[in-house]
This record gives sequence, structure tokens and C-alpha cells, in this order.
Amino acid sequence: MKKLLIFILAISLFTVTCTNQEKKPFYSQWKTPHEVPPFDRIQKKHYLPAFKEGIKQHQKEIEKIANNNEEPTFENTVAALERSGALLRKVRNVFNVLNSSMSDEEMQQIDKQVTPLLSNHQDDILFNKLLFQRIQTVYNQRKNLNLTTEQNTLLDKYYKDFIRGGANLSEKKKEELRKINEKLSNLSRQFGQHILKENNRYDLVIDNKKDLAGLPQSVIDGAAKAAEDRGHEGKWVFTLHRSSITPFLTHSEKRDLREKIFKAYINKGNHGDELDNKEIVSKMAALRVKRAHLLGYKTHAHYILEENMAKNPQNVYDLLHKIWEPALEKAKKESQELQSLIKEKGKDFKLQPWDWWYYAEKLKKQKFELTDEMLKPYFELNNVRKGAFSVAHKLYGLQFEERTDIPKYHPDVRVFEVKESDGSHIGIFYGDYFSRTTKRGGAWMNSFRKQYRLEGKETTPIVTNNLNLTKPSGDQPVLLTFSEVTTLFHEFGHALHGLLSDCTYPRLSGTSVPRDFVELPSQIMEHWASEQEVLKTYAKHYQTDEPIPQELIDKIKKAGHFNQGFATVEYLAAAFLDMDWHTLKEPPELEVLEFENKSMENIGLIPQIVVRYRSPYFQHVFSGGYSSGYYSYIWSEVLDCDAFHAFKETSLFDPETAASFRNNILEKGGTENPMVLYKRFRGREPQVKYLLEHRGLQ
Repeated sequence: MKKLLIFILAISLFTVTCTNQEKKPFYSQWKTPHEVPPFDRIQKKHYLPAFKEGIKQHQKEIEKIANNNEEPTFENTVAALERSGALLRKVRNVFNVLNSSMSDEEMQQIDKQVTPLLSNHQDDILFNKLLFQRIQTVYNQRKNLNLTTEQNTLLDKYYKDFIRGGANLSEKKKEELRKINEKLSNLSRQFGQHILKENNRYDLVIDNKKDLAGLPQSVIDGAAKAAEDRGHEGKWVFTLHRSSITPFLTHSEKRDLREKIFKAYINKGNHGDELDNKEIVSKMAALRVKRAHLLGYKTHAHYILEENMAKNPQNVYDLLHKIWEPALEKAKKESQELQSLIKEKGKDFKLQPWDWWYYAEKLKKQKFELTDEMLKPYFELNNVRKGAFSVAHKLYGLQFEERTDIPKYHPDVRVFEVKESDGSHIGIFYGDYFSRTTKRGGAWMNSFRKQYRLEGKETTPIVTNNLNLTKPSGDQPVLLTFSEVTTLFHEFGHALHGLLSDCTYPRLSGTSVPRDFVELPSQIMEHWASEQEVLKTYAKHYQTDEPIPQELIDKIKKAGHFNQGFATVEYLAAAFLDMDWHTLKEPPELEVLEFENKSMENIGLIPQIVVRYRSPYFQHVFSGGYSSGYYSYIWSEVLDCDAFHAFKETSLFDPETAASFRNNILEKGGTENPMVLYKRFRGREPQVKYLLEHRGLQ
């Protein structure tokens, strides 16, 4: 009888434990393979309580560190601070990833509640006098502590966090800063949610088959699937997602419809309704000016760039102007060529922005006998992904094994275990390639868990890649344009940066590097995508499995510099706009679009080209963490073109060069000054000439 009672009690305790784990999946260790998030158990109702409990636990841990009676040391203060907040980090990582790729009204409401809590919690930490005093004590003693390079970097970052976060301000100014931070957090969240809704609410519905003139069958099929998904059976729908609007602008013979969808795209967040972002932009610009002044900086850009490779706004402007002048000259010549082509076709209208893609494609076919549709049959999604995996294998010995036993957050997601050449585990890679209404636009990499090594335990990374490809209907293959191919390789480069991290502290691991350095690992991967040796391994016809013919490879190479004036000018215009918004010394006097127009006039942007991101939907800088940092892509391109030349000087998969890039760039995260890391790899500072050569702007 006694044994029976003990058995019943054990079963009851087990049931209670399991029930609690079901109710609170974030509070227990995950028993999934490699401790990936148990997506089948995590429900939306779990997030807010877990956030609140995570903040509560973190506050207690912070107070314990701050009130420690022992003399401050690196271990009991800085390392302890790095170890704190485990629950909060756990729930935050999962929520942030899924709020980008699986967002809906409920997730957005959670985000709305959580944003001010996190903003205030961060300020509570940075305004903690006792904690700052301990960190300052350790910082002042740093030269005598025999710290490792990584420890010195971590200490420096935490010290600067407090200084840059207002620790030395008066109580009155701290309270003012706290209000600014909370307002900025809420405005940034609203901006992003508005753009998500804008992308989803616009449909170009076509019900007349004649209006599909010029569109390839694959594009028509995708539009039919989009129509079916949106309740427009028997019609065709095009959306503002790049994978939908770009092929329409490129191929549609209906100029009036090209104009209609193009204007819808460039007017996102600019309709004077509940989703309008102009007031948000103006408020954020003003608040950023106010915060910069509170903290002792001339402008927001000075505040941000202090921690980047660029160091100050003038260095950014100098680089942008150096590339702008040859790029604009080339874009003007391209514009003239397109205008001549319009005339050749018997038309008498003036080239407009919604014509550029269409006539550029015609001109490319005329000049090089090459179009996207000629290439797409060779770029089937799975083959392209395998091609990226193959490059990583040849460079670093990595192996990718698909896992069907690992939980995933959406049926379309593919999951892979990443291993070293000896079979040892590195991390988990999630590939999420298709667009959906709950997913923000663009392409990005993120982490459910970063790599780090605390208290002797190795924590392995779990990373994601997100694209927004149009999902075909039925068993149709997913065929990519060459631009989408390079995007996949680009994001995979970010993934490698996260996967191959070899750092002790999570604060410094993986992609935790300055904004103008983080694009180096991603952009260098794009170079391999177009190399003949690589193309022949993955570019195979989806029907015959025949490798891409040499004739097409030669055409890709010949067309490599085609339309680069347009591509460079469109991008640089946005980089200038970002810098102009954030070098303001006073709140903006002009209305948002007037300010934008003035910015574009100052650089002489031609009317045939529209800035890549107009202010009301410039998500990178008003909702994506790239404020004063959109220039980073071109800054990093100087690095990636120079770095790839190191491979060209030896061989495409030279083992020594690959090992050096892995050891000095990919593994190091943010543990050292990025220029020091780069010079250790390259033996010198980067040279801009390789970027100009790559873009055909010499």
C-alpha cells in the first residue's frame, strides 16, 4: 500500500511538473534536440508573463551585483552582468524572431505592451549608480588586471553603455532621457507595424487576361496563387512585396499598371491615414536630436558613428561622395540609353521611374541576349541553397544535414544541423524563404540563440535566414532571379557569421559587430554566387538537370556591370537621406517630404530614379536599427571587394585564405576592433579601387 501511495505521489508530481512546463515553456530547460525552442508548446499567451518574469529576475540579479560588498572585479561585476538575464534573453530572442516572421495582431499587441517595459528596464540598469560605480572601478583598474583581449573589449563596451546611456547625467536629465527612450521605442515599433500593414493591404487585382501582356508564365502563375490566397479566385494579384512587384515592373507591357503599382509602392506610409508614417519620422528625428544633445553629441549621427568604423559623419559623406560622382555619371548615360530605346520602340514619352526596370530588361536582352527568364530555369531554390552550402563546405569544411525531427515554427521552414568536417556539432540553421502576410518585407538573418561559452559550458547557435520569395502553386518549382540568388547567398553569409562564432561572451559573439562591419561576411558570399566554378555546381536546369551552359555564364559576366549606375545611385541616395536626417542639429523645420526632396536636390538625383527607400517607409533607419548606418552596405562593400580579391590572388577556395578569414573575421565576432581584425586577415587596410572595379565605376 505504501509503495502504491509513493507511486501515485510520484505520478502526481510528474503530472504537475509537465503541466507547469506546458504552461510556462520558457521557464524550464528545453528537452528538444540541441535545445531548440519547442514551437509546438510555445503559445502567444506565454510571452507577456515570461517577459515580466524575465525582467523581474534580471532586476534581482542586477541588484545583487550592484549591492555586492566585495571589492569590484571583472568576474563579480562585468562577467556577472553578462551572465544575468538568462530568462529574459531566452524569451526575447524567440519573440523577436517570430515577431518579424510570424507577426499578427496578437503579436503586435504583445509587442506594444512589452516595448515600454524593456525600454524602462534598460534605463533602470544604465541609471543604477551603484552598478555603474562598480563597472567604473574595474574600468579604471583595467591596465593592471591582466585581462584577455575579449575581456577588455567586453569591459569597454559595458562602460561605454553606461556613459552613452546617461549614467553621468543629473537625475532630472536622466528622467528626461528615460521619456525620450520610451517614446522612440514606441514610435519605432509603430513605424514597423504600419509598414507591415501597408504591404498587406494593397493588391493590384487584374481580372482581364489582356492586362497580363508581357508577363512570363511563372509570374502569372504566382499572381494566380496570390489571388487565390487573398480570396480573388480566378483573378491575378500583385502585391508590394519585392518578389511580386519587381517582376511586374520588369515585364508588364501595361505602362499604366506599372505606374499604378510603382506609385503605390513609393507612397507606403504616405496616405494621411492611420498608417501614415510622416509624423512618426518627424518626431523620431526631433527626439534623436534631443537625445544626442542631452548626451553631449552634436547630432544623432555623431552619437551612433562613434562606435562604428566610420567614427564620424564626415568620413561617411566623404566615402559616399567618392562613389556618388562616377555612379551618377553612369546612371545619366544609362538614362539616355533607355530614352533612346523608348524612341526606337516608336514611343514619344519621357522615361519615368516606373519605366526603368522594363526598358532596362529590354536593353539587357538587346545588348547581351540575356534576360531573367533565360536564367531562372537554372536557379531552382533547393539547388541554389545547396550551392551556398557547397561553398561553405569547400571553404570551411562544413556539413549540412537536414533534420525532420526538430521543431519548426512554420510548415514551410527547412531545418539543418551544421557540423564540422569531423562531424562535430556547430549549430542549427532554419531556412524560411517564402513571403506571407505575417512576415515583414525584405531579407534578413536572426538568431534564436547566439553562440557563447560561459562557466565552461558551450552554447551552440541557432540561426535563421528569411527571404520573401513568392510561393508557387502545387508542385511548381521555385525559380529565382539572379538577384534573388545573390540575396540568398548574402543572408547565408550572415548565417555563417553567427554559426562559426567562437567567443566566450554572448554580448560579443556572432554578428555583434559595428553596423559598418557586419555586412562584410554577408556581401563577400555574393561574389562566389557568380563565379563560373561555383555556378557550374549549382545552376542546373530544373527539368533536365543539365548545368548552366558556358554561353549563359559568359553573358552573365559580360552583363555584370549593366545597370550599375542605377543600382548604385538608387542605394546611395538612401544612404545620403539617412545621413541628412541624422546630422540635424535642431528638430527638422521642413515637412518630411519637403526635407526629403531637399536632400535629393542637394545630391542632384535625376528624376528618372527614385531613392530606394523614401522616408515614410525607410524601415532600416526608423524601425530596423540602421539609423546613421544605411551607408554600412557600401562601406562594407569596400571591405568585401578587397577581401574577395585576396581569394582571387590565390584561388577561389584557397585553404589558407579561407582559414584566415574564418579565424580572423567569422569566429571573432566583436571581440576586437574590426579594422585590427581586417588588417590581420588582409595584411593592410582595404582599398576602394576594388569596389569601383566590381561595380564598373572606374
